Amino acid sequence: MRPRIRGRLGAALTCATGVLLAVATAATVSRATVSYDTPAVMLVRADGKSVSLPQELDDGRPVLLNFIFTTCSSICPLTSRTLEEFQQKLGSEAARVHLMSISIDPEQDTPARLTEYARKFHAGPEWQYYTGSVAASIAAQRAFDVYRGEKMSHTAVTLMRAAPGKPWLRIEGFITPDELVDDYRNLLASP
Repeated sequence: MRPRIRGRLGAALTCATGVLLAVATAATVSRATVSYDTPAVMLVRADGKSVSLPQELDDGRPVLLNFIFTTCSSICPLTSRTLEEFQQKLGSEAARVHLMSISIDPEQDTPARLTEYARKFHAGPEWQYYTGSVAASIAAQRAFDVYRGEKMSHTAVTLMRAAPGKPWLRIEGFITPDELVDDYRNLLASP
């Protein structure tokens, strides 16, 4: 009887260890300072207005940028919840930051769907959502090195820039809201 118990216990421990390793790996966050060339593409904001991506990025405010799709049930809700808590933690200071979420599924993510998604995450007026043509979405994804061929292959990436002309902080992985606030404040404090 004992060998059988040990076998099951060993299998359970191996499984638990594998889960812990997966969680530890998922919790790994990497940061890099990167420069990107913004493509001259037009996007459609959730309010229905056609806008230039370079102009939206260069409105003078610090920018936090991510790529989402509204039917995502894994990465996007987690990263969107982080941005929701980020803007809550900043309080009134959040009005000075431009949060941008660009759809990687523009065929499904209409302005109306993006508006509903924004409500779900209590997006303030400084947090805007964008859709547009498939070509514009892919161009934006490629420019920021987040294009993975199809939406189900996307990864958690948050991009942050203190001001137009400054380099971007690329954060890969699932960052906490507190870490995001710290990164934001450190980015603004750096020369």
